[in-house]
Amino acid sequence: MTAIEQTEAVRPRGTRLPRRARRNQLLGAAQEVFVAQGYHAAAMDDIAERAGVSKPVLYQHFPGKLDLYLALLDQHCESLIQSVRNALASTTDNKQRVRATMDAYFAYVEDDGGAFRLVFESDLTNEPAVRERVDKVTNECAEAICDVIAEDTGLSRAESMLLASGLGGLAQVVARSWLHSDRSVPRDQAVQLLTSLAWRGIAGFPLHGMDQPHH
Repeated sequence: MTAIEQTEAVRPRGTRLPRRARRNQLLGAAQEVFVAQGYHAAAMDDIAERAGVSKPVLYQHFPGKLDLYLALLDQHCESLIQSVRNALASTTDNKQRVRATMDAYFAYVEDDGGAFRLVFESDLTNEPAVRERVDKVTNECAEAICDVIAEDTGLSRAESMLLASGLGGLAQVVARSWLHSDRSVPRDQAVQLLTSLAWRGIAGFPLHGMDQPHH
Protein backbone atom coordinates (compact mmCIF):
# COMPACT_ATOMS: atom_id res chain seq x y z
CA MET A 1 0.00 0.00 0.00
CA THR A 2 1.39 3.40 -0.96
CA ALA A 3 1.58 6.38 1.38
CA ILE A 4 -1.36 7.93 -0.46
CA GLU A 5 -3.50 4.82 -0.13
CA GLN A 6 -2.66 4.62 3.58
CA THR A 7 -3.76 8.23 4.04
CA GLU A 8 -7.01 7.69 2.20
CA ALA A 9 -7.69 4.47 4.12
CA VAL A 10 -7.87 6.28 7.45
CA ARG A 11 -9.86 9.31 6.24
CA PRO A 12 -13.64 9.14 6.65
CA ARG A 13 -15.46 9.90 3.43
CA GLY A 14 -16.52 13.52 2.98
CA THR A 15 -14.03 14.95 5.46
CA ARG A 16 -11.16 17.30 4.81
CA LEU A 17 -7.69 16.11 5.74
CA PRO A 18 -5.94 18.02 8.55
CA ARG A 19 -3.11 20.17 7.23
CA ARG A 20 -0.33 17.89 8.47
CA ALA A 21 -2.00 14.80 7.03
CA ARG A 22 -2.52 16.58 3.71
CA ARG A 23 1.13 17.65 3.66
CA ASN A 24 2.24 14.07 4.29
CA GLN A 25 -0.06 12.86 1.53
CA LEU A 26 1.42 15.37 -0.91
CA LEU A 27 4.95 14.40 0.10
CA GLY A 28 4.10 10.76 -0.48
CA ALA A 29 2.78 11.53 -3.94
CA ALA A 30 5.79 13.69 -4.75
CA GLN A 31 8.17 10.96 -3.64
CA GLU A 32 6.53 8.42 -5.93
CA VAL A 33 6.72 10.79 -8.90
CA PHE A 34 10.27 12.00 -8.24
CA VAL A 35 11.59 8.46 -7.73
CA ALA A 36 9.92 7.24 -10.92
CA GLN A 37 10.67 10.24 -13.16
CA GLY A 38 13.51 12.21 -11.60
CA TYR A 39 13.29 15.86 -10.66
CA HIS A 40 13.52 17.41 -14.12
CA ALA A 41 10.91 15.18 -15.77
CA ALA A 42 8.43 15.44 -12.90
CA ALA A 43 5.70 18.07 -13.10
CA MET A 44 3.51 19.59 -10.42
CA ASP A 45 0.53 18.42 -12.52
CA ASP A 46 1.76 14.83 -12.15
CA ILE A 47 2.15 15.20 -8.39
CA ALA A 48 -1.27 16.80 -7.92
CA GLU A 49 -2.88 14.08 -10.02
CA ARG A 50 -1.05 11.35 -8.12
CA ALA A 51 -2.23 12.85 -4.82
CA GLY A 52 -5.78 13.28 -6.09
CA VAL A 53 -5.85 17.02 -5.41
CA SER A 54 -6.07 20.17 -7.49
CA LYS A 55 -2.94 22.16 -8.27
CA PRO A 56 -4.12 25.09 -6.09
CA VAL A 57 -4.26 22.72 -3.10
CA LEU A 58 -0.73 21.53 -3.86
CA TYR A 59 0.53 25.11 -4.14
CA GLN A 60 -1.09 26.01 -0.83
CA HIS A 61 1.36 23.65 0.85
CA PHE A 62 4.40 23.94 -1.42
CA PRO A 63 5.10 27.08 -3.50
CA GLY A 64 7.05 25.13 -6.10
CA LYS A 65 8.55 21.83 -7.20
CA LEU A 66 11.90 22.55 -5.56
CA ASP A 67 10.21 23.18 -2.20
CA LEU A 68 8.63 19.74 -2.42
CA TYR A 69 11.91 18.10 -3.33
CA LEU A 70 13.81 19.80 -0.50
CA ALA A 71 11.14 18.83 2.02
CA LEU A 72 11.55 15.20 0.96
CA LEU A 73 15.32 15.45 1.16
CA ASP A 74 15.13 16.89 4.67
CA GLN A 75 12.91 14.03 5.74
CA HIS A 76 14.92 11.22 4.20
CA CYS A 77 18.38 12.58 4.96
CA GLU A 78 17.43 12.79 8.62
CA SER A 79 16.10 9.23 8.44
CA LEU A 80 19.49 7.84 7.40
CA ILE A 81 21.43 9.97 9.88
CA GLN A 82 19.23 8.72 12.72
CA SER A 83 19.51 5.11 11.53
CA VAL A 84 23.31 5.28 11.57
CA ARG A 85 23.33 6.88 15.03
CA ASN A 86 20.98 4.20 16.31
CA ALA A 87 23.17 1.46 14.83
CA LEU A 88 26.27 2.84 16.53
CA ALA A 89 24.43 3.12 19.85
CA SER A 90 22.89 -0.35 19.63
CA THR A 91 25.91 -2.16 21.09
CA THR A 92 29.35 -1.60 22.62
CA ASP A 93 30.80 -4.52 20.64
CA ASN A 94 32.70 -2.79 17.86
CA LYS A 95 32.41 -5.59 15.31
CA GLN A 96 28.65 -5.63 15.84
CA ARG A 97 28.67 -1.84 15.54
CA VAL A 98 30.25 -2.18 12.11
CA ARG A 99 27.67 -4.77 11.09
CA ALA A 100 24.75 -2.70 12.41
CA THR A 101 26.03 0.37 10.56
CA MET A 102 26.46 -1.52 7.29
CA ASP A 103 22.97 -2.96 7.69
CA ALA A 104 21.54 0.52 8.29
CA TYR A 105 22.67 1.54 4.81
CA PHE A 106 21.32 -1.65 3.24
CA ALA A 107 17.97 -1.16 4.98
CA TYR A 108 17.88 2.43 3.79
CA VAL A 109 18.37 1.61 0.11
CA GLU A 110 16.04 -1.37 0.25
CA ASP A 111 13.11 0.34 1.92
CA ASP A 112 11.49 3.75 2.12
CA GLY A 113 9.87 3.77 -1.31
CA GLY A 114 13.13 4.33 -3.16
CA ALA A 115 13.82 7.57 -1.28
CA PHE A 116 17.56 6.87 -1.33
CA ARG A 117 17.49 7.70 -5.04
CA LEU A 118 16.51 11.28 -4.18
CA VAL A 119 19.51 11.54 -1.85
CA PHE A 120 22.27 9.56 -3.56
CA GLU A 121 21.15 9.43 -7.21
CA SER A 122 19.57 12.85 -7.63
CA ASP A 123 19.52 14.52 -11.03
CA LEU A 124 19.58 17.89 -9.25
CA THR A 125 22.95 17.87 -7.49
CA ASN A 126 23.95 21.08 -9.29
CA GLU A 127 21.31 22.88 -7.20
CA PRO A 128 23.12 24.33 -4.13
CA ALA A 129 20.27 23.59 -1.72
CA VAL A 130 20.23 19.94 -2.83
CA ARG A 131 24.00 19.63 -2.69
CA GLU A 132 23.97 21.08 0.80
CA ARG A 133 21.56 18.41 2.02
CA VAL A 134 23.40 15.55 0.31
CA ASP A 135 26.68 16.76 1.82
CA LYS A 136 24.98 17.07 5.21
CA VAL A 137 23.83 13.45 5.30
CA THR A 138 27.26 12.23 4.20
CA ASN A 139 29.07 14.41 6.72
CA GLU A 140 26.77 13.79 9.67
CA CYS A 141 26.87 10.02 9.19
CA ALA A 142 30.67 10.21 8.99
CA GLU A 143 30.76 12.41 12.11
CA ALA A 144 28.75 9.83 14.05
CA ILE A 145 31.12 7.04 12.99
CA CYS A 146 34.11 9.29 13.64
CA ASP A 147 33.03 9.88 17.25
CA VAL A 148 33.26 6.14 17.97
CA ILE A 149 36.57 5.66 16.15
CA ALA A 150 38.21 8.63 17.86
CA GLU A 151 37.01 7.56 21.30
CA ASP A 152 38.04 3.92 20.91
CA THR A 153 41.36 4.28 19.08
CA GLY A 154 42.77 7.56 20.31
CA LEU A 155 43.42 8.60 16.71
CA SER A 156 43.18 12.30 15.96
CA ARG A 157 39.86 13.76 14.88
CA ALA A 158 41.16 14.27 11.35
CA GLU A 159 42.43 10.68 11.09
CA SER A 160 39.22 9.28 12.55
CA MET A 161 37.13 11.34 10.12
CA LEU A 162 39.03 9.92 7.14
CA LEU A 163 38.38 6.38 8.33
CA ALA A 164 34.73 7.19 9.06
CA SER A 165 34.23 8.70 5.61
CA GLY A 166 35.73 5.55 4.12
CA LEU A 167 33.38 3.28 6.07
CA GLY A 168 30.31 5.37 5.28
CA GLY A 169 31.20 5.67 1.62
CA LEU A 170 31.87 1.95 1.38
CA ALA A 171 28.50 1.12 2.94
CA GLN A 172 26.55 3.53 0.78
CA VAL A 173 28.12 2.59 -2.56
CA VAL A 174 28.03 -1.17 -1.96
CA ALA A 175 24.45 -1.10 -0.68
CA ARG A 176 23.32 0.72 -3.82
CA SER A 177 25.33 -1.66 -6.03
CA TRP A 178 23.70 -4.60 -4.26
CA LEU A 179 20.22 -3.20 -4.86
CA HIS A 180 20.93 -2.47 -8.53
CA SER A 181 22.13 -6.06 -8.97
CA ASP A 182 18.59 -7.16 -8.05
CA ARG A 183 19.78 -8.39 -4.64
CA SER A 184 21.84 -11.14 -6.27
CA VAL A 185 23.18 -12.01 -2.80
CA PRO A 186 20.79 -12.29 0.17
CA ARG A 187 20.87 -9.15 2.29
CA ASP A 188 22.20 -10.80 5.45
CA GLN A 189 24.99 -12.42 3.47
CA ALA A 190 25.82 -9.17 1.69
CA VAL A 191 25.97 -7.30 5.00
CA GLN A 192 28.19 -10.01 6.49
CA LEU A 193 30.59 -9.87 3.53
CA LEU A 194 30.88 -6.12 3.78
CA THR A 195 31.25 -6.27 7.55
CA SER A 196 34.11 -8.77 7.19
CA LEU A 197 35.86 -6.51 4.71
CA ALA A 198 35.44 -3.38 6.81
CA TRP A 199 36.30 -5.09 10.10
CA ARG A 200 39.59 -6.49 8.77
CA GLY A 201 40.63 -2.89 8.19
CA ILE A 202 39.27 -1.06 11.22
CA ALA A 203 40.24 -3.82 13.68
CA GLY A 204 43.88 -3.14 12.81
CA PHE A 205 43.76 0.02 14.90
CA PRO A 206 44.33 -0.81 18.59
CA LEU A 207 41.87 0.25 21.23
CA HIS A 208 42.97 3.37 23.03
CA GLY A 209 45.47 2.43 25.75
CA MET A 210 45.98 -1.11 24.39
CA ASP A 211 48.71 -2.56 22.22
CA GLN A 212 46.68 -5.24 20.46
CA PRO A 213 44.03 -4.79 17.77
CA HIS A 214 40.51 -4.93 19.16
CA HIS A 215 38.18 -7.82 18.44
